[in-house]
Amino acid sequence: MTQRNVRGVRGNRGATGRSGAAAADDARPVAPGVARPTAHLAVYDTLADWEPGHATAELARNGYRVRTVGPDIRPVTTLGGMRVVPDITVAELRPEDSSLLILPGADSWETGELAPFAGAARRFLESGVPVAAICGAVPGLAREGLLDDRDHTAAAPFVLTATGYGGADRYREADAVTDRDLITAGPTDPEAFAREILRRLEVLPPDVLDAWFRLYADSDAAAYPVVAAAAEARGRTG
Repeated sequence: MTQRNVRGVRGNRGATGRSGAAAADDARPVAPGVARPTAHLAVYDTLADWEPGHATAELARNGYRVRTVGPDIRPVTTLGGMRVVPDITVAELRPEDSSLLILPGADSWETGELAPFAGAARRFLESGVPVAAICGAVPGLAREGLLDDRDHTAAAPFVLTATGYGGADRYREADAVTDRDLITAGPTDPEAFAREILRRLEVLPPDVLDAWFRLYADSDAAAYPVVAAAAEARGRTG
């Protein structure tokens, strides 16, 4: 089963193992004739539908092309019963064609059948292309050895120690963690997961990203005017 976040309360909001580059001054719609950057979303049977949604929606709204990557070309079925036909296979996935690889949770991470996606994550990280993993994908990366030297979080520490990994001293109690090009989050923090992705790719300026997170994570109505104004500006320039 997909891991349940057993933290009694929400952990610290965000942790960063290394400072990122200065954020862009505004969201960046893509001008006509300019190639759109591509984010790749891994899809597989039992994928947890709710985990990547905030991130992929905001990426698509801000000029990214989101392409799906499956174990093979056959349709997959998510936990919510949605049928998704992959655009490409994991064997065809290349870091040089991508700005980001998103790995959602799924029951199938526990069986080892998704190990090729952990291998793809290794290739991405070695190439300097960000990887974002949430829920069951995080222990999948632990088994690959990708958390041993990076700060990270997950559903709970014992979920990762059960994999036999060597990075227990790098575990952080936080809603989401970014260390270099790797983003990790537990299954109950899709908003924080998206926040770290949007921050890492500099999709939204800091004040808009802060408002966006307060709106969707906290239902803070005071944040809505900032988010709405940014969306209106994006519409004028898109």
